[in-house]
Amino acid sequence: MKSNYFVKYVIIALPILLVLSCKVPKLDIQDESRSMPLSYRNSNDTITIGKTNWRTYFNDSALVSLIDTALAHNQEFNIVKQEIEIAQNEVKTRKGEYLPFVNLMAGTEYDRAGAYTSLEAIKENIKADTKGDAVVSNSNFVIGAVASWEVDIWKKLRNAKKAAVLRYLGSVEGKNLTQTNLIAEIASSYYELLAFDNLLEIVEQNIQLQTDALKVVKLQKESARVTLLAVNRFEAQLLRTQNLKFEIRQQIVETENRINFLTGRFPKPITRNTASFITIAFDSIQSGIPSQLLSNRPDIRKAELELAASKLDIEVARANFYPSLGIKAGLGLQAFNPKFIFNPHSILFNAAGDLLSPLINRNAIEATYATANAKQKQAVYSYEQSILNGYLEVLNQLSKIENYHQSFQTKSKEVATLLESVTIANQLFYSARADYGEVLFTQREVLDARMELIEIKMKLLNTKVNIYRSLGGGWN
Repeated sequence: MKSNYFVKYVIIALPILLVLSCKVPKLDIQDESRSMPLSYRNSNDTITIGKTNWRTYFNDSALVSLIDTALAHNQEFNIVKQEIEIAQNEVKTRKGEYLPFVNLMAGTEYDRAGAYTSLEAIKENIKADTKGDAVVSNSNFVIGAVASWEVDIWKKLRNAKKAAVLRYLGSVEGKNLTQTNLIAEIASSYYELLAFDNLLEIVEQNIQLQTDALKVVKLQKESARVTLLAVNRFEAQLLRTQNLKFEIRQQIVETENRINFLTGRFPKPITRNTASFITIAFDSIQSGIPSQLLSNRPDIRKAELELAASKLDIEVARANFYPSLGIKAGLGLQAFNPKFIFNPHSILFNAAGDLLSPLINRNAIEATYATANAKQKQAVYSYEQSILNGYLEVLNQLSKIENYHQSFQTKSKEVATLLESVTIANQLFYSARADYGEVLFTQREVLDARMELIEIKMKLLNTKVNIYRSLGGGWN
């Protein structure tokens, strides 16, 4: 009968509370746009290198070893992985909120009432009824279990748990994004280090050539074939090239230290395949179709999950305007004397239910709801921005591949021509048929051209890294 009375009370009270809390702000959800071009510059590719495993894509054993070390020891990457653990714990927290809470309790209390209070009168009656056999104490002992449960009528707690799950998945995508960027940074730094090694080799070759040329000019000066001006010009060029060597050495040190930092270790020599730099193959790039970015790029996937979570946040905030139903119950044993605590007559139980609805001063609830709406719009813009950014990144890298490849071919021909010109200029100078200025100018030209060729190759290899990252590769 008592339970039926409680149900009737809830049925009668619920509509009243709904009417009192019916003023809910207008829902203002903004839909996202996923529209993308059908292809990259009319490309017919349907397969993308973004799905290629990074070990296969970077087939340099020294580079693969560096990446493995970085994935195991890079501090930033390990910090991000802890974010996954934090998000997973948040899911557990949210899941527990819509389940009943049950707590075990045990306690005691003592009080001393005045001699002429009702409590003391009751004690005297008990003593009389039991003919003094019962020892009446001023203490109270209780053991039992207490349960409480917020009935999730409007799915507020369940939606909060779903939002936490989405953010957990978003943290996984955040880890994937960090891994992709880390691999790209290691690979770019590695290719940069190879480029500096080759630049240093070229400069040292030129130093040797210029040293030999200076010796010849000094001999010619002794035989009065050239003046001191020629000797000074050759020597100044040699000193300029030697100074360039020190600058490149410093860049090598800094690049090695950057790689060591990324791998989470103190400075040590970097194993690398310097000799193969200029001949590293650049295979044709399969870019696939733009819509594949939605599933391949971790940043887009993370933004999508954040957007879905923000929509659930609105539902959670909206549910705060409606009544909440709470149920509490307790079951245990209570007695004034420990020896009666396990007596069947000491059983204690209670049950209560309440409906709460916001009525006056709802500013905090309204502000939370408005904030949830605004954050949902932010999530839409972030998602759309990530899609646009991903598409433009791929487009830029595809353009770089084409232009740098053509530039490398053209510069290679220029270097070959200038190397031939150096030989000719030296022969003419030694036979007194050319001025020393032509030799100096030609030597400087070929040095600059060879260094530019190395820089173009480095840009081309960096583009190989960046197009792979832009297409979503590196986390699989």
